[in-house]
Amino acid sequence: MIYNTQREKMILPEYGRTIQEMVDICLQIEDRSERQICAETIIEIMRAMNPNVRQQPDYEHKLWDQLAILSDYKLDIDYPYEVIQREEMNAKPKPLKYPMQRIRYRHYGHLTEAFMKELKEMPDSPERTRLTEMIANYMKRSLYNWNRDAMDERKVAADIDNYTEGNVNLPEGMRFASVSNGHLPGSNASKKKRRK
Repeated sequence: MIYNTQREKMILPEYGRTIQEMVDICLQIEDRSERQICAETIIEIMRAMNPNVRQQPDYEHKLWDQLAILSDYKLDIDYPYEVIQREEMNAKPKPLKYPMQRIRYRHYGHLTEAFMKELKEMPDSPERTRLTEMIANYMKRSLYNWNRDAMDERKVAADIDNYTEGNVNLPEGMRFASVSNGHLPGSNASKKKRRK
């Protein structure tokens, strides 16, 4: 009895050993036209194995790429598409450029600074008040995630004042959201939680 662990390792295990064996047989066919028919038949079987992914863009192209990979790029047929080359498959991706920016308070992140700039330039309005409350609650949650001992609502107020150079203050009587459940005071979710 031969176990799969004793057999040759499959190139694309998702297609199974049977498809791999079909490709190996196709490689041995000497007549080019018969080899072409065999390859197209294998593609039909591969397509039938995954009917739910037919809507994906370039699905047919991917199948022919996978056939080339299964044959270790040795299958000499007329591909209807330009198949991916071995060098492209093994190429390392280019490193992503990380946007290095100076962030005043790293635990709040870059977006909080961007919001503060916008908030500072907004005219005094109910929208500005609501946005200030939302940002303050986000800052409190960021402090909580960063260092629970450092979380203090007075620190959030001082940081907002520092960010906006004193142009924005927390609304009087503002109640911060509870960090444990994450709901804003007065929202339906926090009311439901209190009733239970």
